[in-house]
Amino acid sequence: MTHPPRRARRGLAAAAVASLLLTTTACATTSADTTAVRIGLLVSLSGTYTAVGEDMQRGFRLYLDTHGGKLGGRTIDLVVADEGDGPATAVPAARKLLERDRVVALTGLVGGATVDKVQTLTTERKIPLVGGNARPAFAAVGGKPRDLAYTWHTSYNSDEPGIAIAEYVKTQVADGTVYAIGPDYQGGWDELRGFTDTFTRLGGKLANPDGKALFTPFPGTENFLPYLNKAAESNPAAVYTFYAGAASVAFVTQYRKSDLADVPLYAAGFLTEGSVLSAQGTAATGIRNVLNYSPTLANTANQDFVAAWSAAGHPGQPTTYAMASYDAAAVLDRALSTVDGPVTGEKLNAAIGTVGRVVSPRGDWQFHPTLHRPVQRWYLREVRPDGPVLSNVLVQDLTTLPAN
Repeated sequence: MTHPPRRARRGLAAAAVASLLLTTTACATTSADTTAVRIGLLVSLSGTYTAVGEDMQRGFRLYLDTHGGKLGGRTIDLVVADEGDGPATAVPAARKLLERDRVVALTGLVGGATVDKVQTLTTERKIPLVGGNARPAFAAVGGKPRDLAYTWHTSYNSDEPGIAIAEYVKTQVADGTVYAIGPDYQGGWDELRGFTDTFTRLGGKLANPDGKALFTPFPGTENFLPYLNKAAESNPAAVYTFYAGAASVAFVTQYRKSDLADVPLYAAGFLTEGSVLSAQGTAATGIRNVLNYSPTLANTANQDFVAAWSAAGHPGQPTTYAMASYDAAAVLDRALSTVDGPVTGEKLNAAIGTVGRVVSPRGDWQFHPTLHRPVQRWYLREVRPDGPVLSNVLVQDLTTLPAN
């Protein structure tokens, strides 16, 4: 047998080592590519709903932190972007996450109008949107139902809080009238429509002179007293409203200084949810509101969630915003655990459809098979002292939505 010269042998050995290193590096890269998953979190970090967006980010990160930074056994590369106050800022941010950052799933989204625009982008790219806050009741497009194949939500439709509490309010006012008031944008229209349509269908009457809810300019209204004092002239038995974020603080504090001060106030729970309740103080006491979550729920999942929230040093009690974002991470965790090999939007979306029942701080829920939002309980809450602090204390169950 003829052997190559020693120098040639050294060259061949070096080449073999280099080849082995390249092969090892390639394998390591492939392994990393099939393990690491990039997810986009788009929430309001500036503007009216900053507090909401911050709580959503805390909720998602809390789930990640309590699961070793992994979902489905895969390391998560979380890319956070600012939604701002609506589509004008949210859509460019979403495009960046989808096109430049190339996320395989998008979560977050505070505003219904944002969801309406962004879900078109995610659907076009076959990337699952796992929203963590309100979404509108999507209108049909070209006479056909909106394509929700890639649109999921762990929260609710914007009209559901009003639908859930309408019957209860009707029983409280008997034959009296209710004055409906809210902000003039997509979320306000949806929230008030859910209540007014259901309330009037049940035989209730609105105190509003034209029989329609009053909408205040958004986000420009800071002085609600003229609207509230005018509403008092209709002599309502109660008032129903939806405001959130900074606007809710102004509304509640001014309500107690208005001619409506002694009129019972009912609301979608966002009015007194989270840090705004601390800012409202005793002015919020006695407000009865509806939401899909209360930090005083007595199930084990909620007790663990509240404890983890406190241990992480987050302010106050966890909110529905944090809870729904926490659940979005839980959904992605379970879905990713069933995906083999590299993760794509299509594979992940198919896996989300098989998640089934989710054990949640709000109580167990599951996705509606076609609407892709939670079938869940809604709760009546009242602002009152809970130990040394004011809290949205659970009063009773109201209903399960969607009903079918």
